[in-house]
Amino acid sequence: MQVPTTFENLVEEAHQLQLYKKLVQQLNKDFLLANIDLDFHEDILPTSLKLLLHETVYKLIQEKFSEYLNLLYIIDVSENKVKALDGNDTLKLSEEVAFLILKREWQKVWYKNHY
Repeated sequence: MQVPTTFENLVEEAHQLQLYKKLVQQLNKDFLLANIDLDFHEDILPTSLKLLLHETVYKLIQEKFSEYLNLLYIIDVSENKVKALDGNDTLKLSEEVAFLILKREWQKVWYKNHY
């Protein structure tokens, strides 16, 4: 599996394989497991998904750090990848973490579909 390098590539691949709704469902499932009140509609536009996810991650980092760490644990985002990011700019960090979350969720959906 070649993991997409940009948000646009990820969404494009998800649409091509008709797995975009499954990606949104997986996000909803893991956010529910982490007790974070965020429920994406299955028909959400990719730009809205990106914006809402980024905003949510930013708020978690700023206001509920333990919930943020729990979410990363539940989704299984690589600790090394998060540590490798520049933490000086919280806005940029939250955007990059949101993409790491999406990439990990995409891996889960892709593997479930293929195996």
